[in-house]
Amino acid sequence: MDIDQVQRAAVARFAQQGFAATGIRELGTAAGINSATLYHYVGSKQDLLMRIISDCLNAMIAGGRAAIAGEQQPTRQLARLIAFHVAFTATNPLTARVAEYEMRALTGPAQEQMQALRDHYESLFSKVLAAGQAAGEFATDDLTMARLAVMEMGTGVAHWYRPDGRLSLSQVQQNFVAMAYRILAVTEVPQQLGDLLAIPRRLASEPATIQAQQTVS
Repeated sequence: MDIDQVQRAAVARFAQQGFAATGIRELGTAAGINSATLYHYVGSKQDLLMRIISDCLNAMIAGGRAAIAGEQQPTRQLARLIAFHVAFTATNPLTARVAEYEMRALTGPAQEQMQALRDHYESLFSKVLAAGQAAGEFATDDLTMARLAVMEMGTGVAHWYRPDGRLSLSQVQQNFVAMAYRILAVTEVPQQLGDLLAIPRRLASEPATIQAQQTVS
């Protein structure tokens, strides 16, 4: 049995109709196996959800760390983080949506563990923003609100970005960096952003067909 196939089937269903509304038998049918076999290989439905979210958040943490590695200037660190966040979400929209919205379905230690991973990822942004404000590169009355605004903008890409839309992914990345700079009143904008715009890999859990709700036009 292909575990990745099961995860892709689960992500497609969870993103479309929610975790609670998706039955284990439905997941088995979508993955081409019976429910007993599914239980044997992946455990409960919550175990499957936790694995999907864990893989997603760990990939985001690793990608975020790599994005700022070797950079010293907070302004450029932030640009690289935003570019990664936007590209990761655009490349893995359904998995990102499940990780963002279905964590609430987890209970007990599973929920606590996944929340700790999410907090770790968010702390990458918090540390860069704090360093930038201390260095006089950013100006904002509330760093927490600035972080939420910047991250929520990037997360929203999962709902509307399409590879065949009006804007290329690199253009979307650059626009988001520019908007974040305006939020933080950045006065010295790096002239060359091309080296900041690496494209993350597609996760094994991400369904091959991206069905976005809206296209930038």
